[in-house]
Amino acid sequence: MWRWMLSQRRLPLRSAAACKSRWSLLLLLCLPCFALAWVPEQSFTAKVALHYPNSSTSSSSLERHARSYKHLEGDVRRRRLFSATKFFLKIERNGKVRGTRKKNSPHSVMEISSVNIGVVAVKGVYSNFYLAMNKKGKLHSTKNYSENCKFKERIEENGYNTYAAMKWKRKGKQMFVALNGKGSPRRGHRTRRKHLSAHFLPILVL
Repeated sequence: MWRWMLSQRRLPLRSAAACKSRWSLLLLLCLPCFALAWVPEQSFTAKVALHYPNSSTSSSSLERHARSYKHLEGDVRRRRLFSATKFFLKIERNGKVRGTRKKNSPHSVMEISSVNIGVVAVKGVYSNFYLAMNKKGKLHSTKNYSENCKFKERIEENGYNTYAAMKWKRKGKQMFVALNGKGSPRRGHRTRRKHLSAHFLPILVL
């Protein structure tokens, strides 16, 4: 009788030991997973410093670097500016500015250069004239680059670009490069951002 009671008392002790060993084994198996999942911020910063030794490793400096647009300055693109009125903007050899329906006209090839953030200069590659707008909103061309040749480039909601004169405004309102339904340039003071005649799609020149 005494032996039977002793064996019954030892049984729970053995079960507890077994459970304890099982929990220990489970903890050992899961510990590497927790170690891999937990990556301290300092280790990430160290990796950035290792791969980019010349860059600042602080989070604020990384944000400033990501939001910098300085790389856009000096960018040069060759495009054809296709108006929403179905004309390609062109500058002829005599300096005349107008639109053309011809898709492969050499005079419609423009060199768009970023002179500042969001500001560009448009130059005819074959005519060697710059696109310009004077105080009265007249679109013309010039051989010599000046403040009249600067345009604010903006991508509109419909995916087209608009080009507003950087220097001149009319009654506080911007004046835009625009081609009417006949392909002729519109006066800047008669243009608005919402007008389709002022919307251009830059097409890559192959």
